Amino acid sequence: MTVSDPRKTTSMTPGSSFSLIVLGPGWPEKNQRMRKQSGFSLLGLLIVVAIILIIVPIAIPNLLRARIAANGVSAVGSLLAFNIAQISYNSFYSTLGFATTLSALGGASCAPPGTNNSCMIDTQLASGTKSGYSFTLWDTSGTPNATYQIRADPLSPNQTGVRYFWTFADAIIRYGSALLTTAPPA
Repeated sequence: MTVSDPRKTTSMTPGSSFSLIVLGPGWPEKNQRMRKQSGFSLLGLLIVVAIILIIVPIAIPNLLRARIAANGVSAVGSLLAFNIAQISYNSFYSTLGFATTLSALGGASCAPPGTNNSCMIDTQLASGTKSGYSFTLWDTSGTPNATYQIRADPLSPNQTGVRYFWTFADAIIRYGSALLTTAPPA
């Protein structure tokens, strides 16, 4: 019995179960060529690299702006923590008033807390540097200390931050685009 389909030829004799499938001329050679061509072509890889090189300059500035904004939010949160710590310090040590150094608000050994290490803020914040900003406590005056000013300045202006923040004993956080060198009018 013979089937006339040109892609498939089956020959069978009575009582035999042998069949032959012919897939076309040159089939084993084409199969070998297809096996050798697995993987990426050089042109395909060059196109992918070109697309990446186009996208990267667009994405990097957005990431930098997002980091600068996050650093500014962190600085405001840190000033809020400083204000809460100063109010608590003034409440606990009313004969001294507000703390005169950032390290007095922090501390590593808090058993028991004291005037030099009250453990009201973490040690990183007490060191004066966090998230691209440096913090300075200044203008503490009075007996007991009745006032304070804390300033937050970017470590690298226009790279780690674009705003300057400061706060006073009234616990209001203010900002500006220039370095605060003197106390603003009340």
